[in-house]
Amino acid sequence: MSLRLAIPVLLALAPAAFAAEQADLMIRHATVVDVEHATTRADQTVVVRGQDIVAVGSDRAMRKAWQARQQVDGKGRYLIPGLWDMHVHFGGGPALIEENKALMPLYIAHGITTIRDASGDLPGQVLQWRGEIASGQLAGPQLFTSGAKIEGVKPVWKGTIEVGSQADLDAAFVRLKRDKVDFVKITDSTLTPELFLAAVRGARANGLRASGHIPMALTVQQAVDAGISSIEHLDYAYKAGVKDEAGIAADFAAKRIDRAQATARLDAGFDPDTAMAAYRGFAAKGVFVTPTLNGGRILDFLDQDDHRDDPYLAYIGPKLQATYAWRVERAAKATPAQIQARHQEYHQVAAVLPMLQQAGVTIMAGTDAGFLNSFNYPGIGLHDELSLFVKEGLTPAQALSAATRAGPAWFGTLDRYGAVAPGKAADLVLLERNPLEDIEATRGIQYVVLRGQGYDRKALDALLEQTKAKVAAWKAEGAKQTP
Repeated sequence: MSLRLAIPVLLALAPAAFAAEQADLMIRHATVVDVEHATTRADQTVVVRGQDIVAVGSDRAMRKAWQARQQVDGKGRYLIPGLWDMHVHFGGGPALIEENKALMPLYIAHGITTIRDASGDLPGQVLQWRGEIASGQLAGPQLFTSGAKIEGVKPVWKGTIEVGSQADLDAAFVRLKRDKVDFVKITDSTLTPELFLAAVRGARANGLRASGHIPMALTVQQAVDAGISSIEHLDYAYKAGVKDEAGIAADFAAKRIDRAQATARLDAGFDPDTAMAAYRGFAAKGVFVTPTLNGGRILDFLDQDDHRDDPYLAYIGPKLQATYAWRVERAAKATPAQIQARHQEYHQVAAVLPMLQQAGVTIMAGTDAGFLNSFNYPGIGLHDELSLFVKEGLTPAQALSAATRAGPAWFGTLDRYGAVAPGKAADLVLLERNPLEDIEATRGIQYVVLRGQGYDRKALDALLEQTKAKVAAWKAEGAKQTP
């Protein structure tokens, strides 16, 4: 080719060659799962720059407009938004800080890009981790936390803000606002019913969402009317469906019955019509429910599976495993009749799940995983929770939404999370199979994008091995110190 001919050819090619914008990552030919509408779009290419999804479209169009240093072949695979576990715990005291910290890689390895810490006894440490994760100093999922929970004086739970008066409560909110907590957790070990309701109202007055356990001496409706934003654990939703709940609460408050008697009356008093009316009220007021089914299932059926040979124990530090003992020992003391009652109660409570969905309540996937909660494992536990959701009556699409869209909806950040679309956060999970057809597909993770950083299967396995190696070293050190 002569020089005269070559110049026009180069000029003709130049606009196309330099038209493509630079991105960091392209996931090509994937089937994008639209969780909101329970549909899929085949042969899509997703373009990531920094921590953002900047474009989604046909591979042909994206290749013309974008180029990236890193490209992932998503052909035959399904791309979903990152998973959220909306109820986890870190704790066990200062001696367990490192073992808790070692759980972070387990979440990433299982496609969980955001977690909501519902308080333990290491609130200051968790607040520090939140900042370190946000700044990139610590590898872990996005972390939201309640900080220290609000409780009564001398409660069962450690690491709490003890509240015995309105003045104590006012001081609690000063501290929580200083800590810039993401929401408020309120529990009922020793907190009086009056202060519980005041705490719920106080959270809302301070611009914070309130989450928690509801005292036996109150009805669930009283907590809802006070402004609670999420009800943790499905048994409280079950309680709202008991026809004589108000009478039981009044008798318990007046000390005419004890907790065991109150529980027996609740177990026997569920009424579907009462429940549906209550659940429609939840939906109307925007109250979400986090069922934490898996934790209850594990404890209620310890007689059938003691979990001592679970392979996943290789990822849980020995001191964290030791915190499991108190629940295991308590369950072991149950009589055959009590064990049978435990089984029956689990099924009664689980049957509430599809009723909540039918009533329009937003269900959030959360595991209750962490210290104390026996064999309820960080990471894989969320996939177990989703499996139970489907087993108990939700569709795979509804279960998937509970783990990808409900959390952002609760925090008011659906503009940023919960979909694979331009402008959303680059938190993504690439699966082998379609989770809308089979929720078990969420376990088949091939690639994870967390804040724009990609992890292939080899890198995800390395994260698991990282935690496993630490656990093995801690066990070996403990063995040396044992006489």
